[in-house]
Amino acid sequence: MGFGKNLKTKLYSGDNLMNLSDVRYLPRWVVLFIDIFFISLAIFFSCYLIEKLSYSTIQVFSHRGLMYLLILGVSVVFMFMFRTFSGIIRHSTFIDLFKLFLATLSTTVVVGFGSFGYYFVTGQRVIHMSIPFLAIFFATSFILLFLFRLFVKEFFHIIREFRRSTLRKRILVLGIDEQSVAVARAILDNPNVPYHIVGFLTQRHDYRRANLLGKPIYGKERIEKNSKDDLMLDGVVLVKEMMTKEEMNSWVNLFLEKDLQVFKAPSVQKLRDNDIEGSIKSLQIEDLLNRKPIRIENEDLKKRHAGKSILITGGAGSIGSEIVRQVAMLEPDLIVVLDQAETPLYDIEMEMTAKFPRIRFKFILADISNRHRIEPLFQKFQFSMVYHAAAYKHVPLIEENPHEGILVNILGSKNLSTLASKYKVNRFVMISTDKAVKPTNVMGASKRAAELFVQALQNTENNTTKFITTRFGNVLGSNGSVIPHFKKQIEKGGPVTITHPDIVRYFMTIPEACDLVLQAGTMGKGGEIFVFDMGDPVKILDLATRMIKLSGFEPHTDIKIIYTGLRPGEKLYEELLSDDAKTLPTHNEKILISKDPNMEFKAIEQFTSQIIKAALRREKTEVVKILKDIVPEFKSNNSVYEVLDK
Repeated sequence: MGFGKNLKTKLYSGDNLMNLSDVRYLPRWVVLFIDIFFISLAIFFSCYLIEKLSYSTIQVFSHRGLMYLLILGVSVVFMFMFRTFSGIIRHSTFIDLFKLFLATLSTTVVVGFGSFGYYFVTGQRVIHMSIPFLAIFFATSFILLFLFRLFVKEFFHIIREFRRSTLRKRILVLGIDEQSVAVARAILDNPNVPYHIVGFLTQRHDYRRANLLGKPIYGKERIEKNSKDDLMLDGVVLVKEMMTKEEMNSWVNLFLEKDLQVFKAPSVQKLRDNDIEGSIKSLQIEDLLNRKPIRIENEDLKKRHAGKSILITGGAGSIGSEIVRQVAMLEPDLIVVLDQAETPLYDIEMEMTAKFPRIRFKFILADISNRHRIEPLFQKFQFSMVYHAAAYKHVPLIEENPHEGILVNILGSKNLSTLASKYKVNRFVMISTDKAVKPTNVMGASKRAAELFVQALQNTENNTTKFITTRFGNVLGSNGSVIPHFKKQIEKGGPVTITHPDIVRYFMTIPEACDLVLQAGTMGKGGEIFVFDMGDPVKILDLATRMIKLSGFEPHTDIKIIYTGLRPGEKLYEELLSDDAKTLPTHNEKILISKDPNMEFKAIEQFTSQIIKAALRREKTEVVKILKDIVPEFKSNNSVYEVLDK
C-alpha cells in the first residue's frame, strides 16, 4: 500500500490518526519532484554565492531562466537514466548513494560542456564563472539530495524504534565484560527481538559518565534506591556462565525484590545469530540451585568402560538415561538398557542410536523382580559393570502400596546383586537416596534394606564383585520432582501447593548425580556408601516463591500458595547421614564415605526372604512390620503404620 492509497484509506475510514511508520514508501513521482526542488535550491544557492563572490559590475547570470531549464532538464534525464528516485528511501544503501553521485556528476559535466558549447557557437555565456559555479552546484546538489535521503531514513528509524521500544521489554544488561557487550550487540543488531536495551548494570565504581554501544552504564545503587516504576524497566538480562552461584543469587534477590523479570543469555560461543530471541530465556529456578558439577578426573574411568559390556537398570528414567548418555561417551562395547516403562525406553532408544551409531545397544523391556527374565542377560552378555538405577521412588504411592515397593526395591535389588556376584561382574553400583537415612516412610526404608543387603553381599564367601552404593538427595528436573510440579501449577495460574511451610530439601542436578555415580563406580573398593556434599538445604516455600517471581507473577497476589499438610511418610528434613554414622574423606572433597551400621549376610538374607513372601501375599501391615525389624530406625510419620511403632 503506497502513500496515496494509505492516505485515502485514512480519510474515508473515519480514523483521523495517521501513523507515519505505517507509510510503506513515497510514490516515485513524489520523490522525483522533491529531488527537482532540491536541484532548484542548489542552483539558487550557487548563483547567490557566485554573485556575492564576484567583484565584477557585469551581470553574472544574463540568461537565468535558460540556465534553470538547462540544468533541471539534464538532471531529470540522468535521474531517469540512473533511476535515483526508484528505491525506497528509508532502505537506501551505498548503491543508491553511488547512483546519486553518478547522476549529479553527469549532470554537472554535461551542463559544463553545454555551457561552453553555447559560448563557442553564439559568443554569449549562459553561465559566467562556469567552473566555480559548477563545482558549487555539484557539491550543493549532491549534499542536499544525500541529506534528504539520510533524514528520511533516520526519521523512519527513530519512529520505528520508538514504536518497538513501547512494545518491547525495557531491559538492562548485567555486566560490562566482553560477553555481556556481545550479547547486547546481538540484541541491538536484531530488530525482531522483543527487548529494548536501556543500558548496562555493573558493581564497578569507575562507570560514571561512561557509555557502551551508545547506552549509559548504571551502578547497583541505582536499582537499590529506586522502584520499578522509577527505573522504567521491565527486566535484566545476564550471562549465567560468567557468574558464580553466590553472585547470581545476590543479584537475582535484588531484581526479584524490585519485581524485575530476570532473563538469561548464553555465552557468545553458544549464541545463535539466527535465533537471538530463542537464545534468551527467562531464568529458571534450576539456574539458581546449580552448583559446579563434579567432574571425573581419573583415567581409570575410561579403562573400566572402554570396550566393556555395561548394564544400566532403570535406564529410561531421569537418572538412568543420563547415566546411559555419559557411559556411551566412554566407548564401551555394549550397553544394555533395561526398564519396564515401554514408551520412555523407546524414547531413549531413538535418542541413543541416533547420537552414538558406533556403539552397540540392547534395549530390554523387563521387570527386575523377575529373576528368570533377568538371569539370561547376565549369562549372555557377561557384564563388566552394573549401574542399578531402577526403583520405585514416590513416597505416598509406596506408602499406599508397600508390597509393590518391596518387590522392586528389595527383591529387584536382591536379584541383580546376587546375579552380579554369581556371574563375576567386576563392579555393581546401586543408586540409593537420602530418604534411606532414618527413614519415615516405606520407600526410604525399602532402599535402606536394599543397601544393607548389597553391603552384606560384599563379604560373602567366593564373592569377587565390588558392591558400591551412592546416596544423594532430590534431583532437579527428575520425573515427579517438585520443580516440574510447581511449574505446571504456575502455568495454570495456581495455586502452588506445599505440604508444610517449614519443609526443606537438598537438591542437585541430574548431571551432578550421574557424575557421582560414575565416580563412585571407579573409586569404590567394595562395601562403601558414598554420600555427596550437597551444600545447604533449600526451603521449599522459598523455592516456590522465587519460581513464581521468576515467572513474572506476584506470590499470594497473582499466584496463591496453599499448604496441604505433610503427606503419609513425609518428614520436614532429610539427612544424608544417620546419627551413628561416621564419615571418611575421599580424594574428592565433595564426596564422603558413610560408615553406616551393617548386617551379617545370613540375617539380612533371612529378613529379605520373609518380607518378599509377605509382599507376594500382599500383606501390607506384615510387610511394614518386617521392614521395621530390618531397619530399627524406621519410624513412620503421618502414616497409618505409626501404630506399629507403639
